[in-house]
Order: sequence, then structure tokens, then C-alpha cells
Amino acid sequence: MLTLDKIYHASYVLKEVIRPTDMIKATKLSDECDIYLKTENLQITGAFKARGAYYKISQLTDEEKAKGVIACSAGNHAQGVALAASRHGIKSLICIPNSAPISKVEATKKLGAEVCLVEGTYDDAHDKAVELQHETGATFIHPFDDEMVIAGQGTIGLEILEQLPDVDAVIVPIGGGGLIAGVAYAIKKLNPDVKVYGVQSAGAPSMYLSMAHNKIETLSEVNTFADGIAVKTPGELTFDLCDKYVDKVMTVTDDEVATAVLSLIENQKLISEGAGAVSVAAALFDKFPIKGKKVCCLVSGGNIDVTILSRVIDRGLQKAGRLAEFTIALTDKPGELVTVSKIIAKLGANVVAVSHDRADLNTDINSCYLRLSLETRNHEHIQKIKDELAKKGYKIVG
Repeated sequence: MLTLDKIYHASYVLKEVIRPTDMIKATKLSDECDIYLKTENLQITGAFKARGAYYKISQLTDEEKAKGVIACSAGNHAQGVALAASRHGIKSLICIPNSAPISKVEATKKLGAEVCLVEGTYDDAHDKAVELQHETGATFIHPFDDEMVIAGQGTIGLEILEQLPDVDAVIVPIGGGGLIAGVAYAIKKLNPDVKVYGVQSAGAPSMYLSMAHNKIETLSEVNTFADGIAVKTPGELTFDLCDKYVDKVMTVTDDEVATAVLSLIENQKLISEGAGAVSVAAALFDKFPIKGKKVCCLVSGGNIDVTILSRVIDRGLQKAGRLAEFTIALTDKPGELVTVSKIIAKLGANVVAVSHDRADLNTDINSCYLRLSLETRNHEHIQKIKDELAKKGYKIVG
């Protein structure tokens, strides 16, 4: 059984390796509530997962350690297991889905683990890890559905209450549920008045649906760039703990998460992966009743692949109205591009890309399509540009 004593013991054990991450007041994120960020993206492996993995491995018997450990992970748990195993002189094998960011795979190898890439999702990696565990006799370190792992993650709850004693609500990302199970248990046992809210990606809502239907649900597929929480089936233990201690679970879209990632970069100078930013997205897009409240958003990880980050930034700019793309049907004659450019410049937008297409079969012989990418201020600014172009007789077709 999970107890507060185990979480406090985990906190004691973790002092030798884990840093108590900062609680940062995010004054620029919202005018509706006071947001504070629990920055687990700045943890020793770039994510909270090192807590649970290290505590679990530290409690293994000498016999279990001699056989080595095996785990499955979308990337962050892998690094936590690799770090803990190396510190204890234990052999580790990690099964990771081949869709995981390359940066997470390489980081896991550098920490001393052997990596087995598995085609498919996290759940496929889990099945392969179980198969290999039966073959080798190694100890399986589950990423979330394990009492010791949950206790390790619960140490974050202790830190939140110590750093922000008057917190009204805590918003936590959910994949399989290990993080929120530990955090919610610790917080509710120490201060039951604090609300604990969970957030999943709309493309991987396994815990959201499970709690809504009062039974564990398994998704047929997951589709989200928040790979750290792309889990088809929540844990049995984590589901029970969430059912008892979590006040509400909601989902956010990938576009909302991209906006949150961009906002953290611009306003707080923090890098978050998609899974880590879902808590901030939930606060920014009013998923919970937190107006006027003191809210802690748990930023669970920062291990985002830089190639994905560039796309996420572009999507976040589009969502915020900072990047606009539209197509204008033009008569193909000298001076038209200059006229359009003057209109846009006069309204204070910046053209960053132009495509002039005469070959489209849907246009008249003497017409063309002008495709523009603009840097803009917000959605109102975009609409003002469109209205002015229409007023001048230009037809926007896309």
C-alpha cells in the first residue's frame, strides 16, 4: 500500500541524486490567475521520471540487482532507469518505441543503458519488455503502475506544499498516471483542500475516458506530439489512486499545447516538451475553475527534440495569431505584388515567404495565386489585413 511514510522515505533516499526543482512565479502567462511553475523540466535527466525510477531501483534486493533491470519507456523513464541503474552498478535494458525522439534515445544510451527500439507505440514497447523480462529474469521497472515508482513521483507533491503552502490548485500532466497518482496522494493526505487536476492530450485520453466511464479504458490508437503521455491504457493502481484523489481530468489539443510551449519559451525562458506543457495549456485555455486562484502547473519534462520544437513553435505562432498564411487570387500583371505588399506593410505586418503560382489549373489564363506567410500581432491584426485587402478588391481564396 502507498503511504505518506513511503513518500517521505523516497524523499530522503532521493536527496543523494535528485535536485528539488524550483517553483517559479509566472507573472506573464495569465491575467486570470496566479500561475506558478514546478520546473521538473530542469530535473537531473530533464524530467520527473528519475525520481520514481531511482527510488524503485534503490529498494531492490541484492539478488534482484544481480539479474539487472528492464524497462519500457517513451523516453523519460528510460533515462531515469538508466541513471539509477548506472549509479547502483546494475545492467539495464530499455525498450523504447521507434517513434520516440532521437534525443531521448541517445541520452538513454549515454547514461549506460542498452536500448531496444520497438516498432509502434509505448504499449508495444511495454509488451516487448515483458517478453524480454520473462526470458532474462531481470527485474521489470514499470514506468507508472508501481507503488515504489509512484512514491518517488509523490515527492514532488511534498516539495510543492513546502514551496507554495497556500496553493489553491495543482495541475498535473497524465500519461499512465504515475505522476499524478503520487502527487495527488501526497497533497490530499497533507492538505485535502488543495484541488488536484489532471491533463491529458486529446489524442491520447486514456485516463480521461477511464475516469469518465468509471473503468479502465484502452485506446485503439494514440495521436499526439506529446509523446511522453501517449499511453493507450492507464495503470490499475494509478487509476484507483486517481479515482480517489484527483478532482477532475480534462484534455487539451496539440494546438493548445503548442501555444503553451511557445508561451513558456517567450515569457519564462523555459523549454518544455509537449507532455510537460499540457498543464500550462490547461491553465491558459480555461480547462479548470482557477480564476483568481493560486495555481501550480507541473512542467513535467523538457526533453523535446529540436526538430519537433521548430514545428511546435510555428504551430504555436499560428494558434496565437502571430503567423498567418493565406492565398490571394490576382490578375497576372506588373505591379500587383507591389500593391499587395504596400497594403500589408502599411498595416504593420511582415512578409516572411512568398509563392507566386501561375500554373494552377483552377485559375484563369491571365490569373495567378499569390501565397503569403506573414508575421502578425494577433488574430485581430490578421482579420484587419484581410478586410483591407478585400476592400481594395483582392480575393482571398485560402
